[in-house]
Amino acid sequence: MFRLTQFLQEVRNPAPLGPKRNPPGPVVIWNLVRRCNLTCKHCYSISADKDFPGELNTREVYAVMDDLKAFGVPVLILSGGEPLLRQDIFAIAHRAKEMGFYVALSSNGTLIGRDNLDAIAGVGFDYVGVSLDGIGATHDRFRRLDGAFDAALRGIRLCRERGIKVGLRFTLTQDNAAELPQLLQLMDDEGLDKFYLSHLNYAGRGNKNRRDDVFHQTTRQAMDLLIRACWQHLEAGTPKEFVTGNNDADGVYLLQWVAQHHPRHLEHIRQKLAQWGGNASGVNVANIDNLGNVHPDTMWWNYGLGNVRERPFSEIWQDLSDPLMAGLKTHPRPVTGRCGACAHLAICNGNTRVRAWQTSGDPWAEDPACYLDDDEIGLFPEAAA
Repeated sequence: MFRLTQFLQEVRNPAPLGPKRNPPGPVVIWNLVRRCNLTCKHCYSISADKDFPGELNTREVYAVMDDLKAFGVPVLILSGGEPLLRQDIFAIAHRAKEMGFYVALSSNGTLIGRDNLDAIAGVGFDYVGVSLDGIGATHDRFRRLDGAFDAALRGIRLCRERGIKVGLRFTLTQDNAAELPQLLQLMDDEGLDKFYLSHLNYAGRGNKNRRDDVFHQTTRQAMDLLIRACWQHLEAGTPKEFVTGNNDADGVYLLQWVAQHHPRHLEHIRQKLAQWGGNASGVNVANIDNLGNVHPDTMWWNYGLGNVRERPFSEIWQDLSDPLMAGLKTHPRPVTGRCGACAHLAICNGNTRVRAWQTSGDPWAEDPACYLDDDEIGLFPEAAA
């Protein structure tokens, strides 16, 4: 995850480079349930509106939570499917808050209503993220349900009116990139404080729709728009939280922006970005699916590291006998091609390895979604051949 606002604040008000502080444990994105009332085009979990057998029961979830807490996991992102379809979601969320986790809810928003708003507010979620794929009919087409946009927007407004921190999540594709400006305007119009842009990753249903991924130039234009919006809010004294995910080349792209617009801060931002370190899959980001299988992140559902019914998460996560985990935890990672020759490997850490794996069968091949030109990453033509 790339915290754009944080780095642009460093451009405006540089802070001394302190020691690198690694989190005590990984952020865990937990797909507690696979059932969903929608069948979204880019769903990585390929959910459906039906019950899936074999999911962890409440007692098993609590046992895993105990292990996660002892292991130092600081954050739980409760996801699905649609997590509000899990009957014990509020009991789980309450227990997580009582244990001291930062607890977020990742929802499609359509099931947030006055009938469960008290329960949602009562948990005290640190954040509720609602996914939108465009405005009106565009969102409905991605979500494959007429009225999905209006229902999600109602859920967002209910959360905002109740004082629940709620933000927008947007997955960028070739089919909806043109509506990014309208979504950013919606964020302002609705008085929301957070916007998360996810680059399309090649996993689950997103892998089947890889041909719809935006061209590199469109990605650059989207990042320009996001940087400009974030900067304008900072300049106006109305900072909002802008975050991107699934393409760690965003850090290097911001460095290019700083070189052009604020060159005197270039070296400072370079050091801050290197300290951030780019892709954290298998290190500081983890996933547990609805069946208890552990993955390096949410996009690696085709690659299991072990199951929490058989071994504690803490043991699975530290087991370097798995070659993928050993490689993900290696510094620098054993990446090849453009990624291996990139002058900014220390910043992006080889970007998203699952895309390389999905397209070539080699998790250490170059990431095909890097949208930087060869000269921007320090390659000569013969090096890129």
